[in-house]
Amino acid sequence: MSIIFHENSRVFHLSNNSISYILRVMENAQLENIYYGKRLHDAEGLERHHEMIQRSHSAVALPEPSLLSMNFATQEYPVYGTGDYRSPACTIRQENGSRIMNFRFASWRVEKGKPGLDGLPSLYCESNEEAETLVIVLQDEPTQIQLHLFYTIFKDYPAIARHVEFHHHGEQTAYIEKALSACLEFKDMDFELVQLSGAWARERYIHVRKLEIGHQGVQSLAGTCSSAEQNPFIALRRPGANESLGDVYGFSLIYSGNFSADVEVSPFDMTRVVMGINPEYFTWKLNPGESFTTPEILLVYSACGMNGMSQTYHQLYRTRLVRGIWRDTPRPILLNNWEATFFDFTEEKILAMAECAKDLGVELFVLDDGWFGSRNSDYEALGDWYCNMAKLPSGIQGLSEKIEAMGLKFGLWIEPEMVNENSDLYRMHPDWVIHVPERFRSHSRHQFVLDFSRKEVVDYIGDLIVKILEASKISYIKWDMNRYMTEPYSIALASDQQGEMMHRYILGVYSLYERFIRQFPNILFESCASGGARFDPGMLHYAPQAWCSDDTDAWERSKIQYGTSLAYPISSMGSHVSIVPNQQIFRITPFSTRAKIATFGTFGYELDIQCLTDREKEQVRQQICFMKKYRRLIQLDSDFYRIRSPFEHNEMEEIVVAKDKKTALALFVQKTNRVNGSWLRFHLAGLNPDLHYQITCQVGDKTKEFTAYGDELMYAGIVVDRQDLNANGGDYASLLYEIIAIEQ
Repeated sequence: MSIIFHENSRVFHLSNNSISYILRVMENAQLENIYYGKRLHDAEGLERHHEMIQRSHSAVALPEPSLLSMNFATQEYPVYGTGDYRSPACTIRQENGSRIMNFRFASWRVEKGKPGLDGLPSLYCESNEEAETLVIVLQDEPTQIQLHLFYTIFKDYPAIARHVEFHHHGEQTAYIEKALSACLEFKDMDFELVQLSGAWARERYIHVRKLEIGHQGVQSLAGTCSSAEQNPFIALRRPGANESLGDVYGFSLIYSGNFSADVEVSPFDMTRVVMGINPEYFTWKLNPGESFTTPEILLVYSACGMNGMSQTYHQLYRTRLVRGIWRDTPRPILLNNWEATFFDFTEEKILAMAECAKDLGVELFVLDDGWFGSRNSDYEALGDWYCNMAKLPSGIQGLSEKIEAMGLKFGLWIEPEMVNENSDLYRMHPDWVIHVPERFRSHSRHQFVLDFSRKEVVDYIGDLIVKILEASKISYIKWDMNRYMTEPYSIALASDQQGEMMHRYILGVYSLYERFIRQFPNILFESCASGGARFDPGMLHYAPQAWCSDDTDAWERSKIQYGTSLAYPISSMGSHVSIVPNQQIFRITPFSTRAKIATFGTFGYELDIQCLTDREKEQVRQQICFMKKYRRLIQLDSDFYRIRSPFEHNEMEEIVVAKDKKTALALFVQKTNRVNGSWLRFHLAGLNPDLHYQITCQVGDKTKEFTAYGDELMYAGIVVDRQDLNANGGDYASLLYEIIAIEQ
């Protein structure tokens, strides 16, 4: 790992054993990207990769005879207005109305380790030996505004973390209208764009398209979250790249609010990627002496296909974004009462469910919505965070103590950012709702969004919930958020600061999470947003797992979890076994398949466990026993490989392999059964070709076993017998292979 500056050519070279990132100071003192990809030897003369060319109608950035044109330079942090006609990374409006800026190189420094971001989630280092950070300072002389560009390169990962700080040293107020986290440019357009898009109950589906000239990309304007429709992640991959081969460039924004990821291809086939806070409805008033920090973006390069990119994201996000005791602790197996009872429960019913769950091996009982205020439907009581004593006469404190006395841990559902009109909180503070005075307020799910851009609102809600957490034995919190923002306006902000409101809202959410995890470091937080609308890296910094989707159908979950794995580790995926017919899609899938899909996540149950047959209860015992045996491997101590995509095939295949390659679990799931179908071969990945393995698979009530070397399992594959699939249910059948190295 090194950061080298060549004085004569003014070239910076960041490198480790895997990658090089090279940039230079151009003749006009602006920054240009020279190269990003597989590691290069450091040498003089790398500036030769800048091509100077004169084209018709191109504006020149220096006096003649210079040919330097910003429209044909691969810039590090471009602005508009001085000859570059592509999308800028930042726009700043000055008091005279001008948006013309000229950020010129002023200084640079190298810091050991990695700095944190004030008020924002970010990656971290446990020692200064893990990373180095290059900070380049650019300055616009007329306004005296500085940009500090941060580049952190990690010793052991093909990744660069970037963010930008704006520092105002001038005398006149400025307005930041666009402040993206990074720009990266390529000299060609020979890429496919990979994105994670969808909607409620089908979040993070994989979509791939060839780049075309013009704009393409994704964005969110949901306000309260990164959204179910688009995820703050994209990848560019070379044609022919697949899960295991080819060049891939990943872009992942560590942020939970409005974002944009724009890929622009010029008519000269140049590709520019810019990503950060969505500039729509965003403005930030920057007074003299103040600063503004953008969210962090993590760039990952892989020469080993999509799996190589994903494994880097998995490892860094699991170990250097997630914090606290739950970073390295296997997750408890839980039962959530929601799909079993909805709002209709009593203390006796809850205790009976918990008792049954304990008998079957469950470790954590989670009480979902309906425990507070006068809450008996979704029309009422959001915001009234005190116990409904009619339902729970012992209160949350007494109920939690009773459940802990059984030998279970207790968890609780909250939705702190929302309020019903029919609530004590709304009657006391109707002005706390996000709204524009004298305009209609759109409602959704019979609720409104509290103005978390206001500290007094955040503090009030936090105080109510802290009282419950302090008085009760609570080990887990499910923080839900069930609607997007409308009529974005804060009556607490001045007219020229309304563009700050949605970003300040997300900062308020982060601040409350930070308060909770600092005051209650042993509580496991799971984020949720009508399912998976807030599954983003920003949330993982506070809640190490997220509810993947409200759709718990096994086949649908195989797609959702497969797509999610492009950027997010298995340990972050909240995944449960639910009843059939499934409550979202009304499909019937085998009990064993539902459990196997949930195994490749945090694992739990979302059903009335008392209504199961004796045979099903025995299956639950076996499923829990299996998960307890392997959860550390699955969630913490393995590499995950996607093998066959359910978006492209009738089958889904994936595997987790221990770091030492001596243990693995491989999952094969088929969608629909085939009559007189063709041969099936399951080609595994990630094993040691020279190790001899024992392979075990449950087929119906029987166990099938055989031995094979790793090379056979990967290159010849496992013969998948269609009769085995029939024995495991036919349609939506699954086979889970335990693969253990034989001592020799």
